[in-house]
This record gives sequence, C-alpha cells and structure tokens, in this order.
Amino acid sequence: MNDNIESESGGFPSAGSQGITFDLVQIILPKPKTDGGKTVLKALKQRKTVREISDNKLSLPVISNLLWAACGVNRKRGPFGIPGRTAASASNSQEIDLYAAFEEGTYLYDPINHTLIPVIDGDLRPLAIGQGQVSFGDKAPVRLIYVADIDKLANTSGYQEPGLQNPEVQKSYYFVDTGMIAANVYLFAASQGLIAWFHNCNKGALALKLNLRQDQRVLFGQTVGYPVKKQSKQD
Repeated sequence: MNDNIESESGGFPSAGSQGITFDLVQIILPKPKTDGGKTVLKALKQRKTVREISDNKLSLPVISNLLWAACGVNRKRGPFGIPGRTAASASNSQEIDLYAAFEEGTYLYDPINHTLIPVIDGDLRPLAIGQGQVSFGDKAPVRLIYVADIDKLANTSGYQEPGLQNPEVQKSYYFVDTGMIAANVYLFAASQGLIAWFHNCNKGALALKLNLRQDQRVLFGQTVGYPVKKQSKQD
C-alpha cells in the first residue's frame, strides 16, 4: 500500500492524479467542520428523498463532514468509556460499519481515526442499490453501504444485556441503528444543499465483493450527491 494521502487541495484523489483506480490508498480525511450550515429545524423541514442526483463530485472536505455527521466520533469518552458517536447504537456497540463506494473504488470509514480505509478498487456503485433501480441516481458521486457486524453487537464493550445474543433481537437492533445513521445523513444533506436517497442494495453481490465474514450483514445503501440543475426555459 502507498503512503497515506492527506489532501492539500481539498479535492478527492482521482485516478488521473493519484492512480487510485489501480492502487487504492488510505485517505486521511480533513478535520470535520462542525459549525455552519442550516439549523436542525430548517434541515428537518427540507429533508426529503430525491432520486435524480447529478454527477458532480464531492470535495474531500464535504466527504469528511458527511461521514463524520453519519457516525463520526463527537466525544472521546461516551457511555462505558467508549468514544461516543453522532449516531446512537444498542449498548453503544457501534456495530454498523459504513462503506463508501466511489467510481474509483470502495472504502471503509474508520470513525476513530477519521480515515477512509481502502477495500477494493473498481466501481461498486451499481451493486449498492436494488437490482431493479440501477438506472436511478446512477451518476451520483458516492453510495454509502451499511454493513452490520454481529460480532461487535454480541461482544459489545457496553452493557451486556441478554438480547445481544438473540438473533431476532440483534436484527431489530442493527436495523434501528442503521436508521439512525441514515437519518443523520439525510439531515446533513439537507443542511448543506445536498440530496440523499436511502434504498435497498444487491446484498449477495456486495458481500462477495467486500469479502465479508459470515457474521457480517449487508443491509442497505444510501446515495448522496448534488441535485440536478433544472435547465431554464428559453423564450
């Protein structure tokens, strides 16, 4: 693996500039900007699902803010002494792993170090959506992939409740926890002039491509980008 990339220009490393398509590298994300944007109430008012998304790229600072808003660390010491996140989870298990699929390749978000860890090169965005919806939002710059790590849930460093060992209870927990992260993404998008769409994905194909263990579950995808500009009518 090459040395880590720390963007100086604020742009996301591209195939032409860094050879990322064939040699993915770990990306140290810039420090998230935690002020500015619209109020929570304004973002709630404007929150909506939009399926028509432009192909305009997201800058590295925007990607940094997006991932931090989704499930980043917002305090060094949370419940049970574990770093706290922007999204709650059952017994603070933090069992939802967030992958980001770009045209150049797919990365795993590491919230503790606020970095993108390379997983696989090539474009997995067509798999990160339901098979009957591939043509919708297909030009969007990024699709998030939600993966539940059952081992983290069953062996949490948080409160050891019996339900954490029950498969049906586990399922209810990781579905709810995914929804909390997805809601953060929606609100961030609404506050920053972006749009988002939470949807199904090709679970089997993604599990193979991401080389997941048997106790990991691909759950959903979420597309994020800029809205398509409406062309003004000419007289």
